[in-house]
Amino acid sequence: MEYFVDKGSIVRKIWGKGDTILFIFAGASAEFALNKAVDWLYFTGRLPADPLGRLFSTVSYARQIVFSEKQAAWKAIDTMAAIHGAVEAKRSARIPDWAYRGVLFMLIDYSIRSYEVLERKLTKTEKQEVFYVFNRVGSRMGINGLPESFDAWVKMRKEHLQQDLVKSLHTEDLFRQYRKHLGPIRYRLLIEGQTLIAPGKVKKLLGFRKISLLKPVLSVYKLSRNMNADWLLKAMILPPAYKSEIKALDNIPA
Repeated sequence: MEYFVDKGSIVRKIWGKGDTILFIFAGASAEFALNKAVDWLYFTGRLPADPLGRLFSTVSYARQIVFSEKQAAWKAIDTMAAIHGAVEAKRSARIPDWAYRGVLFMLIDYSIRSYEVLERKLTKTEKQEVFYVFNRVGSRMGINGLPESFDAWVKMRKEHLQQDLVKSLHTEDLFRQYRKHLGPIRYRLLIEGQTLIAPGKVKKLLGFRKISLLKPVLSVYKLSRNMNADWLLKAMILPPAYKSEIKALDNIPA
C-alpha cells in the first residue's frame, strides 16, 4: 500500500505526537488571528463560536492526510477544497491565494518549530521533507503561486509575515473568544505557548514578550513524558469538553 507520507518520514513523527501538535495548535491560533483574511473565517460564524473546535478540525484534517494511504489523502484534500469552495460560493467571492498560502505556510513552519522546541533541531533535509509534504497538499488544492523549493518557501514565508498579517478588531475578538472558551488560567498557558513558538513578527503584533515563561518548564515536561504523566499536563491545558480530542492526539488516525 502506498501512503501519502512514507512511514519513516519525519512528518509522521511530528504529527504523531500530541505535544508537538498542541504547539502547532498554539502557534496557528495566534497567527490565525492576525491573518488579513481572517474575516473569511468569521463569515460562517464557526470560528468565533467555537475557536478551539475550528482549530482542532484543521489539525484533524492535516493528521488524516499525513497518515492516510495516497488515494484516501487525495480524497481528504479534495473534500477540504470543496468545503472552501462552498464558502466562496455563498459569499460570491474567492479566498485570495495568499490567504491559502498563509495557512499552508503555518502548517510547515509550526511543524518545524514545534518539533525543535520539544525534541531537537531538524536537519535541512528533514525541513525540506516537511515542506514538500504540505506543498503537495497545496498543489492538490489548486493554490496558485506556491514555492518550488524549501529555500523559496523560506523567502516567501518571511514576506508573508511582513505583508499579510495585521492586528485588527477580528484579532481582538478572537483572543476574547479564546479566553472565554479556555478560562483565565488555560488562556494564560496558551499565551505563554504562543510566545514560545511564534515568530518574532507575530509576537510583536500581539504585544508578547520575547521570552516565554514556559521555557524553563520544558525540561520538567520532557521528564513527565518519560514517566507517562504528560497526559495530565495536556488535560490541564485544554478544557474537559475536548477530552476525547486530547486523547486522540497521541493515536495514529485509522
